[in-house]
Amino acid sequence: MKKYAGLPVMMLSAMIAISSIGNLYGQEKADDGKTLKDTLPAPFATKSTKNFSKVIGWGDQMPVAPAGFTVSKFADSLQHPRWIYVAENGDVFIAESNTILKGILKFGAKISRKIKTQHIGESANRITLFRDSNKDGIVDQRFVFAENLNQPFGMLILGNHFYVGNTDALLRFDYKLGDTKLNGVGKKLVSLPAGKHNRHWARNIITNKAGNKIYIAVGSGSNVAEEGLDNEIRRACILEVNVDGSGERIYASGLRNPAGMAWVPGTNTLWTAVNERDELGDELVPDYFTSVKEGGFYGWPFSYFGQHEDPRMKDQQRPDLVGKAIVPDVALGAHTASLGLVFYNGKTFPPKYHNGAFIAQHGSWNRKELAGYKVIFVPFANGKPSGPQEDFLTGFAVAGSTDSEVRGRPVDVAVLADGSMLVTDDVSNMVWRVTKDR
Repeated sequence: MKKYAGLPVMMLSAMIAISSIGNLYGQEKADDGKTLKDTLPAPFATKSTKNFSKVIGWGDQMPVAPAGFTVSKFADSLQHPRWIYVAENGDVFIAESNTILKGILKFGAKISRKIKTQHIGESANRITLFRDSNKDGIVDQRFVFAENLNQPFGMLILGNHFYVGNTDALLRFDYKLGDTKLNGVGKKLVSLPAGKHNRHWARNIITNKAGNKIYIAVGSGSNVAEEGLDNEIRRACILEVNVDGSGERIYASGLRNPAGMAWVPGTNTLWTAVNERDELGDELVPDYFTSVKEGGFYGWPFSYFGQHEDPRMKDQQRPDLVGKAIVPDVALGAHTASLGLVFYNGKTFPPKYHNGAFIAQHGSWNRKELAGYKVIFVPFANGKPSGPQEDFLTGFAVAGSTDSEVRGRPVDVAVLADGSMLVTDDVSNMVWRVTKDR
């Protein structure tokens, strides 16, 4: 492929198109963006650290919610429960999948004491269905809904179809509400980039209010394009397609790993939770939670949090793109691995939580002291963040541990029809339920 200034022509064309649309928005800043920009440490101010947590399990403990809430076990005996999808009839679908390692990476995971406790490298490639048939708040039926998938993650029901976001494809199956098993192999609607360098393999999918578009989160294949920009085509972005897979376009780009996606209640504004890059130090780069501008560019891999240029990209600088990089709305802390996102549309939690955002933070590996390992809450009013983030579900990290011990790692959050909240915990292989006391 012909190159221009070190960038593949195909990717260059896409980025130029994106940046031209970005001119409509100009330089975006969060309300506190200037303060954050001014206080970010310099790259490599601290040494990059590998600090993989050691999972010890829950024993007789449970996650801790604020006073007035009760935490209980919703489901167990899963294999890396990742993503949650709740159907209109109350059926709860859980995607079970995991990072797959090969060669020397797989060997390293087997001999690493801490990584081994998280069973990195094994993937069930399955979707399990849970049903509360008598609506008493207790799951009484469980079905293997789909098997032999390829690292399934996002799920979606539209009409008589069930969609699955495999790591390498968007699939569509025939489906009727209430079905307990998917039949067939599914129709491939969109091929998605995977391949040898597939660091961020999860593919979340959601639809819009009209139900005529599907948005696909595709994370970068690497940390900071170290495998080459050719490997990052159609990655680090949110794709938009029609429900039949046609009409693909890049909705927004420069988003290193935009795993969680959701629409603010009462608006047509898409928000996403994004994992930022590693190996620049303990406090770089902050993961973030941001509104998504159609056609917007958010910096990766050339810059972070606006116009902070990544020194590792000095040989492939793109000042034209860096100058248009949008500053995210809310910083969530460096290396928190913020993943699952849901806006609370229930009624049973206290009013302060209504329409606000819950975000699951899977937790750090690239920080001297652990960060994340909890579910946080960001209040909203009039469609925008209205106050500081606060802890909601904690206890995943063992307080006072000198060996980076954790009991579990939250991944996704979802709200049931009764207003309770579900949280997947992929290393304890269970799903937690949080209810408001009566």
